[in-house]
Amino acid sequence: MAPGVSSAKRFAPTLRYTLVALALVALFVRLGVWQWQRGEQRAAAATRFARGADAVLELGSRDVAEAPLYQRVGVEGELDSTHQFLLDNRTFQGRAGYEVLTPLIRASAPTPALLVDRGWVPFTGSRARLPDLSLSAGGAVHLTGRVGVLPSPGLASGRAAPASTGPWPKVTSYPDMPQLEVVLGRRLSPRILLLDPAEPFGYVRAWQPPGLPPLRHFSYAVQWWSFALATLILWALLSRRAPPPTAHP
Repeated sequence: MAPGVSSAKRFAPTLRYTLVALALVALFVRLGVWQWQRGEQRAAAATRFARGADAVLELGSRDVAEAPLYQRVGVEGELDSTHQFLLDNRTFQGRAGYEVLTPLIRASAPTPALLVDRGWVPFTGSRARLPDLSLSAGGAVHLTGRVGVLPSPGLASGRAAPASTGPWPKVTSYPDMPQLEVVLGRRLSPRILLLDPAEPFGYVRAWQPPGLPPLRHFSYAVQWWSFALATLILWALLSRRAPPPTAHP
């Protein structure tokens, strides 16, 4: 070792590395908190979903929006088989397909129509050939299902309102209620009915709370916080420097 040079390193962080490290740590911590909050929200939704199956609430003439989200309810009305929507970009077990929305006309309810999600149907292989959505029901029917909402795109793209002209059923991708009301020509309840799996008139129905499972969000949160810790460790290692050589007479 050269005279006057010490092998011991000292902690001497630079301003540049410190600012970059602080910015990254703050970002990773914030992302972790966000994912943890999403996990708590998903857990609460899963709890509401489970509790909603305890009993069937008969709505009578009340609007479905008066019931809690995911509550099982019973409603009466007439299914409008001539004006149906196909929700595009819906998958089941990795297969592409549609979800079928059929209006239930409720003459005595405050909102005259309720969209019933009758479940998932597979893609036919051609956009020009849509699934057969014919109904054998005629007259008044009594249906049970869960109170739900229209699917939201999340990070997905491809929103497409239904065409205002042309034949039915109409294909649409992540629409909102006002868009469907304009095409249907009826006021719609802001909530939909997820038809019970045991009910007739339906297709594949394996309803689950929307979004990722809560544990997935919690694991993402831990990963982001791990990145924050790793950033601090890397910053501390990069901030250790050899001291400058000392001059000797």
